[in-house]
Amino acid sequence: MSGESKVQEFVEDIDPIETHEWLDALESVAKSDGDDRARFILKQLGRKAADIGVGSAGATTTPYRNTIAPKDESRMPGDLFVERRIRSFIRWNAMAMVMRANDNKEGLGGHISSFSSSATLYDIGFNYFFRGNEGEQDADMVFFQGHISPGIYARAYLEGRLTEEQLDNFRREVDGNGLSSYPHPWLMPDFWQFPTVSMGLGPIQAIYQAHVMRYLSARSLINRGDRKIWAFLGDGECDEPETLGAISLAGREHLENLIFVINCNLQRLDGPVRGNGKIVQELEGIFRGAGWNVVKCLWGRHWDPLLEKDTTGLLQKRMDEVCDGELQNYKANGGAYTREHFFGKYPELLEMVKDMSDQDIMNLNRGGHDPYKVYAAYQAAYQHKGQPTVILAQTVKGYGTGTSGQAKNDTHSIKKVALDDLKAFRDNFNIPLTDEQLNDVPYYRPSPDSPEMKYMFERRKQLGGFYPTRRTEFEVLETPALDAFASQLKSSGERELSTQMGLNRVMNVLVKDKQIGNRIVPIVPDEARTFGMEGMFRQLGIYTSAGQRYVPHDSDQIMFYKESKTGQVLEEGINEAGAFSAWLACATSYSNNNCPMVPFYIFYSMFGFQRVMDLIWAAGDSQARGFLIGATSGRTTLNGEGLQHQDGHSHLMAQMIPNCVSYDPTYAYEVTVIVQDGLERMYKKQENRFYYITTMNENYTHPEMPVGAEENIIKGMYLLEEGKDAELKVQLMGCGTILREVREAAIILREEFGIESDVWSTTSINELRREAQEVDRWNMMHPADEPRVPFVTECLKDRQGPVIASTDYMRMFADQLREFIPHRYKVLGTDGFGRSDTRTKLREFFEVNRYYVVLAALKALQEEGKVPATDVAKAMQKFNLNPEKPAPWTV
Repeated sequence: MSGESKVQEFVEDIDPIETHEWLDALESVAKSDGDDRARFILKQLGRKAADIGVGSAGATTTPYRNTIAPKDESRMPGDLFVERRIRSFIRWNAMAMVMRANDNKEGLGGHISSFSSSATLYDIGFNYFFRGNEGEQDADMVFFQGHISPGIYARAYLEGRLTEEQLDNFRREVDGNGLSSYPHPWLMPDFWQFPTVSMGLGPIQAIYQAHVMRYLSARSLINRGDRKIWAFLGDGECDEPETLGAISLAGREHLENLIFVINCNLQRLDGPVRGNGKIVQELEGIFRGAGWNVVKCLWGRHWDPLLEKDTTGLLQKRMDEVCDGELQNYKANGGAYTREHFFGKYPELLEMVKDMSDQDIMNLNRGGHDPYKVYAAYQAAYQHKGQPTVILAQTVKGYGTGTSGQAKNDTHSIKKVALDDLKAFRDNFNIPLTDEQLNDVPYYRPSPDSPEMKYMFERRKQLGGFYPTRRTEFEVLETPALDAFASQLKSSGERELSTQMGLNRVMNVLVKDKQIGNRIVPIVPDEARTFGMEGMFRQLGIYTSAGQRYVPHDSDQIMFYKESKTGQVLEEGINEAGAFSAWLACATSYSNNNCPMVPFYIFYSMFGFQRVMDLIWAAGDSQARGFLIGATSGRTTLNGEGLQHQDGHSHLMAQMIPNCVSYDPTYAYEVTVIVQDGLERMYKKQENRFYYITTMNENYTHPEMPVGAEENIIKGMYLLEEGKDAELKVQLMGCGTILREVREAAIILREEFGIESDVWSTTSINELRREAQEVDRWNMMHPADEPRVPFVTECLKDRQGPVIASTDYMRMFADQLREFIPHRYKVLGTDGFGRSDTRTKLREFFEVNRYYVVLAALKALQEEGKVPATDVAKAMQKFNLNPEKPAPWTV
C-alpha cells in the first residue's frame, strides 16, 4: 500500500473517534508494557486479520518521516557551536584540497559533493562513536565511502596527523608524501583499513567482518565486547548487487555489532537514484524484510514545529507522495520554488507556512545535516540489541556549495566552486579568511590552544585515540617446520589420490598443531563434500551462530553434518562473494582484530577469480594473508562439467595482483612444500603476500619428493627427470595435471623416436616471470655491472634442445616466459571455451595431451634442421592427429 493511500485513509476517516480509540490503546500498551508488547499485539492482530480473511497490511515501510519522535531522541551531550566550527573547518579544507589539486594543467580530480552531503554524518561519528585502538578493547571498524576521502584527510590535517604539503599532494603519490585518491591500505598502510571506492564492496565486507568477529568471539579467540562495524554508503551504491546481496546473513545472525549508514542524497553520479520513486522507502522495505532494524533520519529539527501542527496528516501525506526527483528540485531551485511546488499543492499547507520567508523555507533542513537528529539515530543504533541497524539519512548532495553545485545533476563531477559561491561558503560556515585570501583557496587550521582544537582532541582522547588508523604489526605465529609434514613428502605407493586430497592432509596436520591449529579456518561455499573435506565436519564442526537445533539425518554416520556455535569450518552457502568476504575478514584479522588467522578458502577455480576478481583485488589492497585454493582447476581435469566449470585462465588473473603468489602443483609433496613455505613467509617472517594454489580432483600416484627440491619448488621450477646425453634432445616443461602428459610424452619420444628429454616441473610460471622481470629491470638500470641471469634462463641455458611448455591453461600463461627462454620455444595450452567430455577427449580437443607434446617437440627439432619434415608427418599419422582439425579456440 502506498504512503499516499495510507494517509488518505486517515484524512477521510469515516469514524475518527473509533480510530483514535484504537491508536490510543496501542499507545497505552507501548507506554505501560513497552515496545515489545506493542509489537506482539500488532503481530497478533495481523495474524487474526489473515485468519478471518481481512488480509494483513504487511507493510514493510513506515510513513516518510523520522523513525525517532522528538520526545524520544537521545540528547547530544556536546557543544553544538564548537562542533559546527570544527565541521566547517573540515568542510573548507576538504574543498580547498580538491580545488588546489585541480588548479593546474594536470587536473588531478577529486570529489567535493559527496563529503559535503555527509560531513555531519561523519562528524557525529568521530565526536561520539568511532573508537580508536588506545582503549581497553580493539578499535571499531569503519568502512568510509570512497569518494569522501578528502573529508577524512581534512580532519587528519586539523589533528596534525597530515601536513599541508601532504594535502597539496592529494592524488600525487609517485614521488612520495602524497595522499591516495581513495581509501587504499596498500598505499597508506598506517591510515586506511579498508578499500571501498569500488562501490558495493564496502557493505559486503562490513557484513562479513561482523560475521567473522562473532565467529572469532564464539571460539574465544577475541573479546568482541561492544565493538561496532560501521559501513557508510550511498543510496545510489545500493544498486550494486554486492551492496544488498548479503544483508539477509546479517539479519539471520542478529549481527547487532553492525551499523549501516546510507547517505540518501537521492542522487547517483549523473542524476536521481529514483527520480520517479522513493529510494528511502524502497531501502526500508528491503532491510526490514531482511530482519534489520531501520532508523530513518529524514527531516531536521526545523521541520518539527510544522509536523507538530500537522493534526490532519496532510503534511505527512505530502511527504509521502512527493517523489525523489522533486525533492532534489526543492534544494536546487530554492525556497520560493519549494513553497509553490511542495506546500502549494494543498492550500492548507500554504497557510501553514504563510509566515515563513522563502529563506526560512530553504532553511528547513534535512535529517542528515542536523547533528541532533544524527546523534539520536546513531545512539539508537548503538544501543539496539538483537539486530543489525541501517540508518537512512536524507541529505543534499553538494550541500553548501551554492548555486554552482548544490543538488544539481552534475554535482558529483564538481571539482571547483565559483568565486561567489566560495565567498558564500566562507560566510555560511564562518571561515576566517579574507576575500583576497580566497583567490589562493588556502587551508585553515586554528591555533593548538583554540577551543575547537582542544575540544576535538579531548573527544578523540575519550574515544581511544585518532581515527582512522591501521595496525601493521602483529604477533608472530610459530609455524610448523617441513618435517612436521614428513608423511606428505613420501610416495603414495600404489595408492592414487588427488592434489586436493594432498592439501586436505596438510590441513589435517595443521589443525592438530598445538601452536597454530586453532588459527586455521577452512572456508568453503557449499561443496566441502566435493572437495573431500567432509571429515572436518565432525572433527572441527561447522560454525553457526545458532548452534544445531536439529538432529541431522546422517547423525548415525561417522562424518555427519555437524553445526556448532564453536565450529571451526566456515561453510558460507552457494555464495562465492560471501565466502570470499569471509576469507578476507579472516585474512585481515591480524590487523583488524590483533588476531592473525590462517584462512584456506577452497572453491571451484572457475568460480574464484573470474567471479569475484574485484574482491580479490581488494584483498591485495587490504594486505590480506592466507590461502586461496582453486580446486578442480584447469580446463581438462574436471570430467563432464563443460564450459562454465572449466578454468583455463585463473593463473593469468592471479598474475595481475602484485602480492598474490600463485602455484600450479602436480604432486602432493609440492603442495606441502608450498603451503609450509607460505605459512612461514606470511605469519613468521610477516611478508605482505597471499597465496593462490590450484588443486585437482584427478586421482593418480604421487612420487617421493626429490632430495633438495624444496628451494626450487618455491622458485617455480625444478628438474624432475633428466634424460641422457644424446644427439637429439628436448626440454619439456609442465605443471598441474598436464605434467603427467609431459612425462608420458618423454617416454614416447625416447622409445619411439630416440629423442631424450629433460622434464621440468614448473610449479609457478608466474613466479618465474616475476623474478625474470626483476632481473631484466636490474640489468637495464645497471648497464655497467655484470648482468644477472633470470632463474628460468639459468636452469635452461646449458641444456640441449628446444623447449616445449605445456599447461592446462591458456597459451598466454606459459608464453609469458618466452623472452627469458634461451632456446627455441613452443607453448601448448587450452585456449577457447570448455567442453563437456572425458579428460582424455578434452586433452585431445585442446591439443595438450602427450601426442601433441610429442608433435611440438618434433616440429621444434624440424625447425632446427635436426628432424626431417617427413618424420613429423609420419608421427601425426601414427597418432591420428588430423591436420585439418579446427583450432579449439575457434569452435
